Order: sequence, then structure tokens, then C-alpha cells
Amino acid sequence: MECITLTKNEGIAVLTINRPNQLNALNKRTLGEISAAFEGMRDDAETKVVILTGSGEKAFVAGADIKEFAHFNGAEGEELAKKGHMTVFNLIEEFPKPVIAAVNGFALGGGLELAMSAHVRIASDNARMGLPETSLGVIPGYGGTQRLPQLIGKGRALEMIFSAKMIDAATALEYGLVNRVVPQAELLRAAEEMARSFMKNSIVAMGFAIKAVNAGLLEGSVGYDVEVQAFGDCFETADFKEGTTAFIEKRKPNFPGA
Repeated sequence: MECITLTKNEGIAVLTINRPNQLNALNKRTLGEISAAFEGMRDDAETKVVILTGSGEKAFVAGADIKEFAHFNGAEGEELAKKGHMTVFNLIEEFPKPVIAAVNGFALGGGLELAMSAHVRIASDNARMGLPETSLGVIPGYGGTQRLPQLIGKGRALEMIFSAKMIDAATALEYGLVNRVVPQAELLRAAEEMARSFMKNSIVAMGFAIKAVNAGLLEGSVGYDVEVQAFGDCFETADFKEGTTAFIEKRKPNFPGA
């Protein structure tokens, strides 16, 4: 595996996105390796709890690798979102063992969506979270329009999406986006302590609890299909072309609008 590392110790698996020079941005290879790792841990008796984190001190995951999809058309954008849902984000949300996201530094766009697909989130005190997609002329396409309102409420979720601004760890805790905030140096230890507290109880029962809790949210499952379609539609707009071009050229976008 080139983009992630996976270690296991006494029932705790730590999956680390390992692209620090790219602020752990999600590209196709990284998503594929994350998917394969979770598939492998599903029936692994040695894995009781999974901790998901990013390498380095700057970022959990600073977003998706925009250069990979900046020139996609609508159908390609829709397929990108659909495959992400099926192979990674829904896989983690439905994983039958507890998944703890240890959010260090930036968790933006697909990075925040990855953290939200985990069952529990612990953040370092320097964490910054946001969904900046509308600044690129697109919408969150990996579950952000669905999971964020579930966690923090519709109004706050739409404010974050509309503004494309980041919130700090203290605000994320106030919103209920994260369960706990700790000093950065203590983040992984805090996640491991939580994992060990979970392992005192029945992992099998937790699997059923995950299934039951997720079932209570199924009414909104059609929203993911709408998100996938709308995400693809964004790729056909002039705003998307301008937004991604401006990002790559490191300038502010000048959106043409409707």
C-alpha cells in the first residue's frame, strides 16, 4: 500500500492516510486502498475497533485531489460520487465494528466527509473542518449533504456549505460534529483509550447497534442518490470549470453564475 499504512495491536487497527506532502488528499489510489483495508478488516478476528487518522500534524485529509476530476463531465462526476459512496464512505458507515476518526489538523471536503462516515470523531485542538465545495462550483459529493445535517442540523449544515468556511475544533464540539477535543499530542492516545473502553463490551452487539442506528436514518437514504446526481450536474456548469481552474491556478474564482 502506497497511500495508507495499517497497524494492528491488541484488537485496535490504526489506518493512517499517508500522503503528508499532499496534506493526505484523497485520490483514486488512496480511496481504493482505504476500501481494500476495510474489506480486509471486516472478518478479521484480530480487529475489534478501527482508528482512522491522517499522517503528520497539518491534516487529517485536506480534501479530494481536485486535479483528478477538474476536467470531468457530468456523467463522470456522477460516477465518481457513486463509486465513492459504494466503496468507501458507506462501507465505513456500515462497518460492523466501531470506527473512530482521529481528526488532526485540516478535515476539508472529502476529508470531513470521511470523518463523518466514521461512527465517532475525536478532534485535536488545532483541527479545522469545512466543506468548501461551493467555492469550486460544485457540492459535497461523498455524503456531505446528508451526514452533516444529521450531525449538526439543517441550518448549521447549510451555513457551512453555503459559506465554504472552516470551523475550529471548539465550534465543531459545540455543534456536535465531534465527540471530544483534546490537545494534538494526546489525540491518538485518546482515540486508543476510547477504543479500549469499547472493547470491554460486546463487539458483536456493537455491530447490531450500528445497523440499528443507521436504519433509523434510512428515510434520508434517497438523498444520497439526489446528491450523486446533483454532484454530476455541477460538472456541466461554467461555475465548476471556473472554480477548479482558479484552484489549480491558485487564484480567486470569478463565477459566471447562471
